[in-house]
Order: sequence, then structure tokens, then C-alpha cells
Amino acid sequence: MKTRHLLAAAALILAPTFAAMAQDDPRVLAEMAGASVGSQGWQAPRTAWGDPDLRGTWPLDRVGRTTVERAVELGDRAYLTDEEFAAAMAQAEAVAAGYDQEDQSDEIGSGHWFEWGTPLRQTSLIMTPANGRFPPLTEEGESMSAAMRSSWNVLQFNRIEDFNSLDRCLSRGLPSSMTPFPYNNGIRVFQSPGYVVLSLEIVHETRIIPIRSGPTLPAHMRQYLGSSWGEWQGDTLVIHTTNLTGDTPLNIVGPGNKPIPTSTAQTVVERLTPVGPDTIFYEATITDPVVLTAPFTLAFPWTRDDDYGMFEYACHEGNSVVRNYILTTSERFVGELQNPSDPAEWVRDTVTR
Repeated sequence: MKTRHLLAAAALILAPTFAAMAQDDPRVLAEMAGASVGSQGWQAPRTAWGDPDLRGTWPLDRVGRTTVERAVELGDRAYLTDEEFAAAMAQAEAVAAGYDQEDQSDEIGSGHWFEWGTPLRQTSLIMTPANGRFPPLTEEGESMSAAMRSSWNVLQFNRIEDFNSLDRCLSRGLPSSMTPFPYNNGIRVFQSPGYVVLSLEIVHETRIIPIRSGPTLPAHMRQYLGSSWGEWQGDTLVIHTTNLTGDTPLNIVGPGNKPIPTSTAQTVVERLTPVGPDTIFYEATITDPVVLTAPFTLAFPWTRDDDYGMFEYACHEGNSVVRNYILTTSERFVGELQNPSDPAEWVRDTVTR
């Protein structure tokens, strides 16, 4: 109990210095976020070929109720108080009970659909800049944002470009693929000599990361998850990613979220540091000079759960949903819709968060 109070106090004192600490002591930052860490002097295990062993399943539902962006009213406060954290955990437990409650009421609602998980002591997953929010957009970024289209802001669909990459079940892109979603949050790490593989449950994507120096693709070849290569800096796996398409949103697009675009100039540098037998501290610095006026950094712990089951992400079977949306909403086929349904209203009315 005394240790917990000391950590909470330290969190309030040290929050402004996060950027300076982030690459110095991930172990301290993981503990401040509420994760378990190894005892003093703990050494990361090694694979049979001598690399730090990151293998295991690290589902992001363990951080699912911590938002990517910090609430504006929290300002630069990076951590919850004990009282706030207890209330957040109680709310998480209440929402998690939704499945059983719906079963007892003979209903099917958001309790059957969403797996929000639990919160961290952090007030956001973005830890730099100090306000825990996306940096302001450039003028070009603002223009690109205003032109973005998806199933959240289009009511009559006329062409494939009216759907974003996640609507089409193609990719969440980076960094979104490495942040929590309302379901299918599994991340499984595999290793072999010269390679680290990150298998993502949602959109069933797999990042194959060779341990080498420099990009694996020529500059003109681009992929939704880019071209990644890794290097070991002590126990830390550093992943560099370039060659992104610029065709995926930077954030999760949904009701109330301003969509943020990406460009082909975007780069991502990730750091995975084992800080205990069941904890990896994850950091990702995203730079996009076309869209963002400054870089930002996500930083939060991963917690091992090797009992977590990874499920098939079937998305829309037969790839027919996009076609059906166009056929049933486009002016070309149905004329002008009268009072078209707004998906944001459905979320506000039915989803318990």
C-alpha cells in the first residue's frame, strides 16, 4: 500500500519529465503505469540463439480503457490518482459484466460485441507531447483531414473511395494497428534467428521484421504496414518503419473523433523493452512532416497473457459489404435517401463504454 501511494505521488511529480525518461528507464515507467516489473537486477531471458526473448501473447485489452488521446481537462497530468484509478477499474468491471447481464435479459447488445478491457494508471497512451494529445496538423494536414471519407461520415456511398482502409478490412495502418480496439486485441510475438514476427489478431495482419540495417523495400514500393527492419540495443528491440502508403488514418475514425490522415512521408520508430517476466514496455514515435507539426510518442506497457485465444478476423464475409452499401444507399440506385441512419447516433444510443 505504501509503495502504491509513493508511485502515485511520483507519477504526479515526474509526469513533465516523461520525454527525458522514456528511453532511460522503461522499467520505472511501466511500474508507474500500473504494470508488474521484475525485481531489481532482473535479466531478460534469452532465446537459444542469444537474442532477448519477447515471445508470447500480449493482448492490448489490458490497456483498452486508456484512451490514445488524453482528455483536454486533464492538461499535462499523465497519471490517475488512486481514487480515479479505483473508479476507472470499477467502471471497467461494470462494463465487462454487460455480456452476462444481456444474457439474463435475453438481449444482444454491445456487451456481446465489445471487449473494452481494463485501464492503466496513465491518463493516455500518448505520453509526448506533455498534454497527451496529437500535435496540431499542418495546413496540408487540415486540408487532407477535411477530405477524408469513411463509414462514419458518409451516409450515401457512391464509390470505393467513400470507405477507408478499415471499412474495407484491409488494414488499420500504423500506428493504429499497435493500439487497442474494442475487440480482437491480440498481439502474438514469434522469433527465429534474424527475425521477429508480430502477429495481429485484428485484420489478421502479420509484421515480419528482419534484424538488419536499412529498409527491406525500394523507395517506390509501399505497404499498409510499411517496410520494417529491427536492431537490438541491449535488451530493447528497435523497429524502424518506412514505405507507408499514406492511405490509412492515423487514428481510429469514429463518432466524435476528428479523422487524422497520414502521408507517404510518415515514419515510425518503435521500442520493445522487456522489464519483467510478464511485461514489455512499448514505445512508438510517429513523425509525419506533411500532416503533423511535430512528432508524438505512444508509450505503455504490454502484459503477457499466454492463455488469450486469437480468433479468426473474418470481417465481412465474401467481401460483399462494400458493394451492398453502394447498391442500397447510392443516389445512382435508390435516389435521395430520406432520413438516412447515422452510425454515430447508433453508437451513442446503444454502446456502453
